[in-house]
Amino acid sequence: MSSAPSCAQVLMRLLREYQVEKVFGIPGVHTIEPYRGLPGSGLQHITPRHEQGAAFMADGYARASGRPGVCFLITGPGLTNAATAMAQAFSDSVPMLVISAVNRREDLGMGRGRLHELPRQSDVSRGYCIWQHSLTVAEQLPEVLARAFQLLASSRPGPVHIEIPIDLFSAPMPGELEDYRACPQAQLPAAAEGAISTAAEWLRGAERPVILLGGGAQACGADATQIAEKLAAPVFLSLAAKGVVDERHPLCGRANLSFDCVRKRIEDADVVLAVGTELAETDRNLVRDNYAFQGRLIRVDIDPAQLVCNANPDLAILADAGETLKQLNAALPEGDAGKRKTARDEVRQLISACREEWWPGSEARYPWVQALREALPEDGILVTDSTQLAYNTNCALPLYSARSHITCTTGYGTLGFALPAAIGARLASPRDVVALIGDGGLMFTLGELATAVEQQLPLPILVWNNTGYGEIRDFMDEAEVVREGVELHTPDFVALAKAFGAEGCRIDRPEQLGPVAAAALADNKPTLIEITAP
Repeated sequence: MSSAPSCAQVLMRLLREYQVEKVFGIPGVHTIEPYRGLPGSGLQHITPRHEQGAAFMADGYARASGRPGVCFLITGPGLTNAATAMAQAFSDSVPMLVISAVNRREDLGMGRGRLHELPRQSDVSRGYCIWQHSLTVAEQLPEVLARAFQLLASSRPGPVHIEIPIDLFSAPMPGELEDYRACPQAQLPAAAEGAISTAAEWLRGAERPVILLGGGAQACGADATQIAEKLAAPVFLSLAAKGVVDERHPLCGRANLSFDCVRKRIEDADVVLAVGTELAETDRNLVRDNYAFQGRLIRVDIDPAQLVCNANPDLAILADAGETLKQLNAALPEGDAGKRKTARDEVRQLISACREEWWPGSEARYPWVQALREALPEDGILVTDSTQLAYNTNCALPLYSARSHITCTTGYGTLGFALPAAIGARLASPRDVVALIGDGGLMFTLGELATAVEQQLPLPILVWNNTGYGEIRDFMDEAEVVREGVELHTPDFVALAKAFGAEGCRIDRPEQLGPVAAAALADNKPTLIEITAP
């Protein structure tokens, strides 16, 4: 007769049942029992060099694959180390499941000075998770995981944190291990017929419609493109939606929401269809005032709170974006070819006008943007950090497919994101991945270069080296503030890369980027490409 499975073994079994393939984490003394359940579970464990890196990797994995990224964290410092990355995922609506240990049940809240003890660990994560749960009864684990995966798949996503007391990991569970199965996922909600009818009527009658797509529209590219063609409507993308509509399409105005000419076009529209977007200031180059919509605003979102976030709609559709655009596409007739030609000419003129509005220094960096576009494979994924060149790629580097743009320059806007997130993205997808990070940001998570070497990832890591926090330095100069804290000593990044076992090289001309990036993508190890910023 076989022995009863432990809570930890059931945890591993159920994760695999929910189609989890990889988990990111650093084992600790409090998580020995969960790791006992890993061998034979079908899960691959990836060991970062810091828990922040683990959560950033899970974030990149989720954005590239569309599936939840999963972290294993130890009690106390494991969770707090991952907090910044979890908050970034919360801000950008990225599905992430974080499973941490917590002290034994009899010690919770007692302040006995136990190892890794936090007085109220659950309170730490509650502010940046869509759901937090503290397991107190081992038999409830299947129900808790079912709820977590329903939330991650059927609502506005974000991090879910489940903490498990260390005494529960070895607790026996009823039945046989093979008895534990995943709960079927709920069908995503479609829009009410009346709402589709009203939206279609308004859009059919519009003379100057506009479509705005946000990160919630990742699965909507084909229908959004067809709707744009039927309506002869320009499509503008948030940074989280770059590539959702092929940015080569003549009706795609790209991720240019930060420019005045695009703002005016949106405000002058008689109907705006905004899908899966919070209309955030980070898409408007930190302009606090939202659009002064002159026409009707239709908003589509799966989160009721987002339907009124930053702007009240004339029509609010609470439904899945993908399902809604399928319905709307079916309700709209074929459009007028003459109107499409006029709209295409308008979009081309708007893109040209955006370039005339570029901020100082952009023209000097534009050759690097062009070189990066040529170096990035057509279906490649670009992962960017908060660095000057990335602000230019946001608007000036066109991307061609969904889930091809992973960036932290929106929302929470942390530094150090790109390297670990690119590792997660490359582990999630067979698509080529290129990371772009600044010299300042790289120092936040440099240790994860060891993880990329360990995983033998063909990963070009472009380091924009302007010897400091260049963006903040420029803001200080503009504000006539004496520079302080922005001039940095930078190490020899090429030598550091080689010390880690990676390749490394230094370039200072855009035409050098293509050959070294191609060689890096063909290698079986990461390559750090240091770019001397002009």
